[in-house]
Amino acid sequence: MRYKLTFVTGLALGYVIGTRAGREQYEKLKKSAKDISQNPAVRNAAESAAQTGRQVAGKAAHVVGDKVGDHLPPAVADKVHALRERGQSNGKVESEEWGTSNT
Repeated sequence: MRYKLTFVTGLALGYVIGTRAGREQYEKLKKSAKDISQNPAVRNAAESAAQTGRQVAGKAAHVVGDKVGDHLPPAVADKVHALRERGQSNGKVESEEWGTSNT
C-alpha cells in the first residue's frame, strides 16, 4: 500500500511539474488532491495505517532489543528499554515519535 501511494504521489507530482497545460490544469489537480485528502474514508485509512505502523514499530523495538542486546549504542539501548517499560506498564506500546530529535 505504501508503495502504491508513493507511486501515485510521484505520478501526480510529475504531472504537475511536467505539464504544459497551464495554471488551469494545475488548479484542477490541486482541487482534486484536496478533495481526496478531505475524504473521510481516506482520512480513516491514513489514521489506521499510522496506528498499525506505530504498533509494528513497538513490536520491532522489543525484537531488536532482545536480539541485539548489549551491542546497541547507549542512546538506542535507553530508547528500547523505555519502550519496553512503557509497554509493560500500560499493557501496550503507546505512540512514539520516531525520527524526532531533541537537538
